[in-house]
Amino acid sequence: MKRALFNNRLLPWLLLAPQLAITAIFFLWPAGQAVWQSFLREDAFGLRTEFVGLLNYKQLWSSPEYLNSFHVTAIFTISVTLLTMGFALLMAVAVDRLIRGGKVYTTLLVWPYAIAPAVAGILWWFIFNPSIGILTYVLAQLGIRFNYVSDPTDAMILVVLASSWSRISYSFLFFLAGLQSIPASLREAAAIDGAGPVKRFFTITLPLLSPTTFFLMVVNIVYAMFETFAVIDATTFGGPAQSTNILVYKVYQDGFVGQNLGSSAAQSVILMFIVIVLTVIQFRYVEKKVAY
Repeated sequence: MKRALFNNRLLPWLLLAPQLAITAIFFLWPAGQAVWQSFLREDAFGLRTEFVGLLNYKQLWSSPEYLNSFHVTAIFTISVTLLTMGFALLMAVAVDRLIRGGKVYTTLLVWPYAIAPAVAGILWWFIFNPSIGILTYVLAQLGIRFNYVSDPTDAMILVVLASSWSRISYSFLFFLAGLQSIPASLREAAAIDGAGPVKRFFTITLPLLSPTTFFLMVVNIVYAMFETFAVIDATTFGGPAQSTNILVYKVYQDGFVGQNLGSSAAQSVILMFIVIVLTVIQFRYVEKKVAY
């Protein structure tokens, strides 16, 4: 096999230029603006800007509402990640065991991924609506009162279900691809040795799926912390009583609704730092348990 050599030293930079330009314009520049904005404060009319240093950050750490959003985000992120990956793995195992019709089931299960988060939120808003929701009516017949408008727990259940529903399809595809790449001879050998289906799954299948599981864990955590804004905005607006006001939605409320740009920028910087730290921890410590 021949290797292609390019003597022009400028060519690699020219090939990288489009991606570098996109990164600089859509990530580095906005991130730098957010960091600078977090040190400023504008008056109520936006006519005068004052440099206040770390005052915006100090006020955030003394704000009960902001500290509560950390607690809400942690519960929401963990719930969405576990629910998404758990159901996706369950469905992938079920489809992998099918001899016929596997492609049909795969196609049907992938459809929800094509639905935008805002639309998914509205769909679940109608399903659980206290007045006209079909599932609310069914639960009422069973003696269960579900009202996300007034009950914080019900509101959290609604946004977790709405956020996980369309994302399950994405994780399902990766789990199914991982299952189908595992040699059947390994499971057959374990079956011959007397290992049952459950033992084969936890001793052979699950360890071999660890790279896929790790990747999906990172992706779903980032999704829950950033891309679920539309679901919150379409269903609960962060309520009731701030019970679903996750960090990314509070950035929007304070910046675009409350017009407190300095505080909103400081929150976005903290959120970016949290995601970077979580990603580093995952790749530094969790990845050590992954067997490639």
